[in-house]
Amino acid sequence: MDHQNTAPPSLAIIGDVAVDLVLGPVDGWPAIGTETIMRRSELRAGGSGGNTALAMRHLGAPCRLLSQVGADTFGGWLAGEFSGVDAQLGVAQAATTVSTGVIHTCGERTFFTTKGHLEEQSWAQIRPLVGAAPAPGSIALLTGAFLLPKMREAYGQVIGDLADLGYQIAIDTGWPPEGWTPAIRAATLGWLSRCDHILLNEIEVTGLAEADDLDTALRRLTPLLRPEAVLVAKTGAKGAVAHYGGARFAAAAPQVEVFDTIGAGDSFNAGYLAARLSGLGIQDALAGGCRAASAIINHFPRRAIAPGQLADLVAPAHAGRN
Repeated sequence: MDHQNTAPPSLAIIGDVAVDLVLGPVDGWPAIGTETIMRRSELRAGGSGGNTALAMRHLGAPCRLLSQVGADTFGGWLAGEFSGVDAQLGVAQAATTVSTGVIHTCGERTFFTTKGHLEEQSWAQIRPLVGAAPAPGSIALLTGAFLLPKMREAYGQVIGDLADLGYQIAIDTGWPPEGWTPAIRAATLGWLSRCDHILLNEIEVTGLAEADDLDTALRRLTPLLRPEAVLVAKTGAKGAVAHYGGARFAAAAPQVEVFDTIGAGDSFNAGYLAARLSGLGIQDALAGGCRAASAIINHFPRRAIAPGQLADLVAPAHAGRN
């Protein structure tokens, strides 16, 4: 009997995990030497890769998380935060990266982030954890490129290896701390030209394209990509837009009052990719991503969201393929 592989397509997340301490709100900025009492706080797993994996858990969608933690107490705690996720986390010989996010009453955020273990993570350490894609249509999501300098050096090989293993490639680069220099722009466009799902936010798209507005930026970038690639721009509270095959798609985000928007884009990524893996088209996937992001950031603390609690957010009223 011919036993064919009946496993469904799945998501592998390869990127950054870190410890997030979220505090706030604060009005203005305290003077040096003073003490400010915050009304709310949460210590939780973070990083773009970590946020996306946890969002997939909230949505009841399976995924694999391939990353590292630091060789300290925080590293052990961080690894334990991914129960219910198929997390394969190596240990880097460095302190765990910690990011403190201070939420301002105006809605803006200030981050203080240590270098830590993210600077030690390399493709040579992650590659042995990555197997062949379990089914056609499986997706590998790359996150945190500009926070992982050793991984970033090998990104061309990373993308090539994952394609050889049968994965579609999704990427969320984040914003480069040094800005969109000519060298950074050239390297990033080289990566994106080989990917299938490009998941950037609005200011990343306009910055990369050297454009003043989003529509101009999308028109400039689309011809540089693979014909079958989907270019998504996350537009915050407005929702998201995408270009694919010469067509433009858009979805509005549900309006919610939130204290903490950290990880909204990562939550969108989870909703969008979970929808695509289930066979839904671009329009439905954009809508699913917007619903997932709005629902997840509407919860504080995030750790209170039960696995699968938000599973009904990805499926649309009618499933369609684009």
